[in-house]
Amino acid sequence: MKKSNVIGLTIGIVVVIVAVSLICWFAIKPVPNFIQGEVEATSVKISSKVPGRIEQMDVKEGQQVTKGQQLFMLSTPEVQAKLQQAQAVRQAAGAQSEKARRGARVQEIEAAYNMWKKAEAGRELAQKSYDRIKNLYESGVVPAQKFDEASANLQAMKTTAQAAQSQYNMAVEGARLEDKTAAAALVAQAAGAVSEVESYASDAIQYSPIDGEVSTVIAEPGELIGSGYPVITLLDMNDLWVTFNVKEDLLPKVKIGSILTAYVPGLAKTIQLKIDYMAAQAEYATWSATKTRGDFDIRTFEVKARPVKQIAGLRPGMTVTVNWDEIK
Repeated sequence: MKKSNVIGLTIGIVVVIVAVSLICWFAIKPVPNFIQGEVEATSVKISSKVPGRIEQMDVKEGQQVTKGQQLFMLSTPEVQAKLQQAQAVRQAAGAQSEKARRGARVQEIEAAYNMWKKAEAGRELAQKSYDRIKNLYESGVVPAQKFDEASANLQAMKTTAQAAQSQYNMAVEGARLEDKTAAAALVAQAAGAVSEVESYASDAIQYSPIDGEVSTVIAEPGELIGSGYPVITLLDMNDLWVTFNVKEDLLPKVKIGSILTAYVPGLAKTIQLKIDYMAAQAEYATWSATKTRGDFDIRTFEVKARPVKQIAGLRPGMTVTVNWDEIK
């Protein structure tokens, strides 16, 4: 065999050996176990408890807002009309309560007194007529009909006088305690109705409850929205966390308080995360071979971790990866 053929054969054998070795090395080399998560943030949906038409929109998507900043205003003519009605009812109830508290006016008391005295005069006259007719009847001068008429007239005048006296006493004493209490209760009820409508009216203008960023604006000026309709969604950019769905066979490596080293492709940097939440119950299953014959359903648990320190540029929706094999 020629020397060149021997050398070529040797080189071929070496190449095959090296190739097989590389294939075996890659085959048995452990694959890094990366877990992918997503950045999330606290979101607040802004809505009004009263329906109306958007009269003014003061923010736009992506805008930074501060706590207490006006976001939008609704036009609610129906609520304003109900407020006027409630205020009128409160005013009327207040007038009735004041009338019950003060009692009758001096003029009313004097009028009731005069009516009582007039009725008393009529009763006295009827009494005299009755006495005179009675004597004549007993003497046989007048018939029984005249005596009956005088008796009936006297009884009617007594009743009239008693009624007039009662009216006078009521005017002097004023309203009863029960009437005053009822009038005061009506005032309180009317005031409560006004407060309720004022609460609805004030809700026509919405303010930001947090410092954050406007994520979405669903409605525009001129659009009619219903009660509780989420017009704006705010994101609290100071309250960010990363959510992972971790298979249960990987959970032994972590616990509440564990520190994770994570990579954020969107920032091209490594960050530190601290686990502060692990779901008490599994959510769904991922298929994984765990024995030679047949497979088990491996459940996943939601794990949340927050940045150890504030990360500039970190935004909701960004991908975060963790090499689970590097967790000590």
